[in-house]
Amino acid sequence: VAYLVVFHILFVLFVWTYWKSVFTLPIQPGKKFHMSYADQERYENEERPEVQRQILAEIARKLPVYTRTGNGGIRFCDRCQLIKPDRCHHCSVCAMCVLKMDHHCPWYVPDAGLWFSERKGYLGGFLFNLFLSLVLCCFPFQGELTNGRSKFHILFLLFVAVMFFVSLMFLFGYHCWLVSRNRSTLEAFSAPVFQNGPDKNGFNLGFVKNLQQVFGEEKKLWLLPIASSQGDGHFFPMRALSEARNPLLTNEEQWEEDGIDEEP
Repeated sequence: VAYLVVFHILFVLFVWTYWKSVFTLPIQPGKKFHMSYADQERYENEERPEVQRQILAEIARKLPVYTRTGNGGIRFCDRCQLIKPDRCHHCSVCAMCVLKMDHHCPWYVPDAGLWFSERKGYLGGFLFNLFLSLVLCCFPFQGELTNGRSKFHILFLLFVAVMFFVSLMFLFGYHCWLVSRNRSTLEAFSAPVFQNGPDKNGFNLGFVKNLQQVFGEEKKLWLLPIASSQGDGHFFPMRALSEARNPLLTNEEQWEEDGIDEEP
């Protein structure tokens, strides 16, 4: 009875988190990051690349953007016509820019991925609860089965459960490692570029703060599919950088006063 109770509690949590992960829509950047009509005309009518970079830099001065392209330019999406916030990427499947995009997952449904709005549910709920469910499935069975066909079915199900358990263990461990380093899958393959160059640990705040950024400060909510992540996905704290290495830090107070309160 205790085994069945624990198993079904985990199963309900799994279904809940899976539903949240599939049907949670990605969050697009707010209006402040979208280029105005006048700026669009000025940018598109300009043929000189260096002048286009100056136009983007001028627009980005009032925005909390630290990351750059490989050549040091402002990250701009010509399809969405917006300045990309830090850790934001254009999803070719969703056909839009997504805040803190990790990857677009092909194992869910055609229009589901892993991004800021549901990373906690994906890791803290779906993976963890499925992981525990498979652990329970792998427990040795008590009692003896006299029917040979029943033994075959049980052994087959146990084999399938072990296969899923092993594969999920690596997936779960990999995403735990990413969260502990405050990285996304994209950032693990290609380090984010700042004004002083690429830095794979640019958003690494330490183990505890990295966890809090994804799961929040209320530990009792960590394993529940309830939104508790810190921030709104437009700006992320970074490791301490001196103003000499990153002049954009001088505008931090202005960004905090302006705020980013528009709905995506």
